[in-house]
Amino acid sequence: MLSRIDHIGIACFDLDATVAFYHDTYGFEVFHSEVNEEQGVLEAMLRINGTDDGGASYLQLLQPIRDDSPVGKWMAKNGEGVHHIAFGTADVDADAEAVRAKGVRVLYDTPRRGSMDSRITFLHPKDCHGVLTELVTAAPTPGGEEPRSPESH
Repeated sequence: MLSRIDHIGIACFDLDATVAFYHDTYGFEVFHSEVNEEQGVLEAMLRINGTDDGGASYLQLLQPIRDDSPVGKWMAKNGEGVHHIAFGTADVDADAEAVRAKGVRVLYDTPRRGSMDSRITFLHPKDCHGVLTELVTAAPTPGGEEPRSPESH
């Protein structure tokens, strides 16, 4: 079952300038950054707060590294701005199947690797009232315990 807003994805042209804005304006710090070659983005996760389920909520800033990446294509049409909303779940596979059974198109047959080794899939925006929606399961801890929140890295 979906347990929280995991993050809001924001597409940007200049990751450093966008990080500086969120830091200088709101005091948000970069918690994690990486290049995700599969998704074609350079990203920074800014932690906003902890949540009741032990996870956290983030802003995910995304700068495309290729024009043909999903974010690059989206930005060519829309410019900078909110790209998607992501909901945290303990089981992305089960929740994706449950949503698919309700007639919502799930964009990946099998969840893929996301930020911080999470497992992700996306739901088609035309089936979600115009909102690209992501489902996220955090990576498990090394000992195989419950999925850890990114702040435990």
